Amino acid sequence: MPEATEPKELSEDEKHLARLGYSQELNRTWSSFSNFAISFSIISILAGCFTTFYQGWNNGGPIAISWGWPIISLFILIIGFTMSELVSAYPTSGGIYWWAAKMGGPAAGFFTGWLNLIGLLAVTASVAYGAATFVDLTLTTVSSGWADGYSLTRIYVIFLIILVIAAGLNVFGGHLMAIVNNISVWWHVAGAAIVILVLVFIPDTHQALSWVFTHEVNNSGFNDNQTSGLKFWFLVLPLGLLLTQYTITGFDASAHLSEETSAASEAAAKGIWRSIAYSAIGGYVLLLAFLFAVQDPEGVSAGGGSVDVIFGQALPEGWHFLVLLISTAGQLFCTAACMTSCSRMTFAFSRDGAIPGSKIWSKVNPKTKVPTNAVLLCAVVGAVITAPALVSVNGLPVAFLAVVSVAVIGLYLAFAVPIFLRWRLGDDFEPGSWHNGRKYKWMNLIAVAEIAVISVYFILPFTPTGVPGNADFAWSSVNYAPILTFGTLIVLAIWWQVSAKKWFTGPKHTIDETVLEAFDS
Repeated sequence: MPEATEPKELSEDEKHLARLGYSQELNRTWSSFSNFAISFSIISILAGCFTTFYQGWNNGGPIAISWGWPIISLFILIIGFTMSELVSAYPTSGGIYWWAAKMGGPAAGFFTGWLNLIGLLAVTASVAYGAATFVDLTLTTVSSGWADGYSLTRIYVIFLIILVIAAGLNVFGGHLMAIVNNISVWWHVAGAAIVILVLVFIPDTHQALSWVFTHEVNNSGFNDNQTSGLKFWFLVLPLGLLLTQYTITGFDASAHLSEETSAASEAAAKGIWRSIAYSAIGGYVLLLAFLFAVQDPEGVSAGGGSVDVIFGQALPEGWHFLVLLISTAGQLFCTAACMTSCSRMTFAFSRDGAIPGSKIWSKVNPKTKVPTNAVLLCAVVGAVITAPALVSVNGLPVAFLAVVSVAVIGLYLAFAVPIFLRWRLGDDFEPGSWHNGRKYKWMNLIAVAEIAVISVYFILPFTPTGVPGNADFAWSSVNYAPILTFGTLIVLAIWWQVSAKKWFTGPKHTIDETVLEAFDS
C-alpha cells in the first residue's frame, strides 16, 4: 500500500475524515476564525437587519423588534448548540444532510439534503438580489437621474453582475475566500459600529426608552390594524418575529466548510454557535439604534416600514449615503459567503451521487482545490430562479419573492431532521470533542419545537388580501411558501418512490474499504 495512505502520514483532521469514509480532496487552509467568519458573514446583520426590518415594523412595531429579537435569538442559539454537537462528531462538507443519513438512513439523507440544497440556492439568490436593490438604492440617494431610471430590469442586471463577482471570487481559490470572509467580519463589526454611532450622534432627536420597548404598530392589515386582542398577539406579532428568524440563518456554512478547516471538530462547532451569539448581540444593538432614530413613526408606516425611510428622516444626505454604502458592502460579502456554502453542499451531495450529473458537480479543480463546477452551477441556478423578478406586479418582483419564500423554511426544516434524529439516538450517539452532554435531552426538543412553530408562521398569509376567500383577495398578495414547500416535498417523495430509493444509498466512501477498516479498528 502506498505510504500516502498510511494512517500515520495523515493529520488528525484527515484521520477523522477518513473514519467518515472520505479522503482529503479540498485544501484544509481555513482557520477557526475563518470558519466562524463564513457563518457570521452569511447571517450578516448588515443584510437581514436592513432588508427585513419592515417585517418587524409592520407586524408589531418596536416591541416586535426590541423584545422579539433577543427572545427568538435565544431559541436559535439553542438550535446552534445542537448543530455544533453534530458537526463536532461528523465534520464533513455534507453537513446536515450527512448527519441525517448517518443517523436516519438514506431516505432521511435524501430529503434533508434536497431541502438544504434548495434552501441554500434560494438564499444565495435572494441575498444577491437584495444586494442589487441596495446598490440601486445607494446610487439613488446621490443621483436623481439614476432614481428616474429605476426598473426591475436594471435591478436584475446589477444582480447578475453581483453573481458573477461572487462566483469569480469563489472559483479563484478557497484560501482567497477565507481571507475575504475574515475581512467581512471586521467590515461587519466596524460597519455596524459606525452606523450605530451615526444614528446616535447625528439625528436631532431620539425616541424615548419607553417608546422603543412598549410602542406597538400594526401595519399588516390584520385585526383592522388594531394593536389589541388575541389576533394581534398570536397572529400579527409572531409574524414580526420572522425578522429574526430570517436574518439569523445560514450558519450551517461552518459545517459545509469543515473539510477545509483545521481542527474542524472543535473549530466548526464553535463557528456555528459563536456566529449566532455574536450576530444576535450586534444585530440587537443595531436594531435598537434604528428604533431610537425614528423621527416620525407614521411616516415609517406610510413608507411600508422600510429602514431607509428612517435614515431619510434622521440623517442628512451624506450620512444617509454612508449608512447605505456600509450595508450594501456587507450584503456583497454575504453573497460571496453564501456562494461558498452553497457550492460546498453541492459538491458533497454530488460526491454521494444525489444530484443529476453528479460526476460533473463533484469534480475538484486540481490546482485550486475548489469544486469549480459546483460554484458555477450555484451561480447559474441562482440566475435562472431569479429571472421571474423581471415580471412586475404593482412594481414588485412578486414571482421571485414567491420562489425565495421557501428558502428559510427549507433550511430550518432540514436543520430539524438531524436534530431530532440525534435526540432519538440518545446515549447511542458517539459525540465528538465538543458536545452538549446530557443537555441534549431538552435542547434538541426545544430546537425542533421552535422550528415547527416558526414554520407555521412562515406559511401563513402576510396580509388579509392574501387570504383565500377574502373579498379583497389578490394573487399578488399570496404567500406562496406553503405551496412551494409542500410541492417540493411531494416531488421529492414521488422521485424517491419511483427512482431514487433504488440507487441512492446515502454517503459513499471515497477511500479504500481496507483503509477505512484500519481507521475504525
